[in-house]
Amino acid sequence: MTDAKKELLNILLTKSIKTGHFILASGKESDLYCDCRITALDARGANLIGQVGWKLVQEEIMPKFPGVTSIGGMTMGADPISLAIGMYSVEADEPLKVFTVRKEAKDHGRGKRIEGNFEAGQEVIVVDDVITTGGSTLKAIDAIEAEGGKVVAALVLVDRQEGGREAIESRGIPVFPMFTRATIFGGK
Repeated sequence: MTDAKKELLNILLTKSIKTGHFILASGKESDLYCDCRITALDARGANLIGQVGWKLVQEEIMPKFPGVTSIGGMTMGADPISLAIGMYSVEADEPLKVFTVRKEAKDHGRGKRIEGNFEAGQEVIVVDDVITTGGSTLKAIDAIEAEGGKVVAALVLVDRQEGGREAIESRGIPVFPMFTRATIFGGK
């Protein structure tokens, strides 16, 4: 594990990851709670997410999907992660375009569901902060595909390893986590 990834893990463990007894948004009970927004909205945490995430994009995603041009996901969990990685990509020949997916289309103006630097036809990395069941990531994928984007990969900060990865991958979209429950707690 690189020094940047170790430091990011330390921030996650200090600020965002708690153990105990929790009821999740899905209604499921869990002994693990992850509020990654606290780390992603921390200046140092965001910088490390950008660094670690961009390395993951360059080394694992781009070799398999060289046509990727854009990165984004469901607001609000994906927003700081997508932007941090996009900012790190600025030195590339073609920096990533960053966008966000609204939970619902605006009811005024142009009525857009996807905001930012998104156009139909783009190959996209969908982002999420945490996956449990994969539900919010799948909603983002559906919205992106409905607007003409082609989701080729999912990048997540934390995979809780509770079935979400399998749900996303059953749609033919590989998942690339920065951390998994196992890597956070010393496994593989």
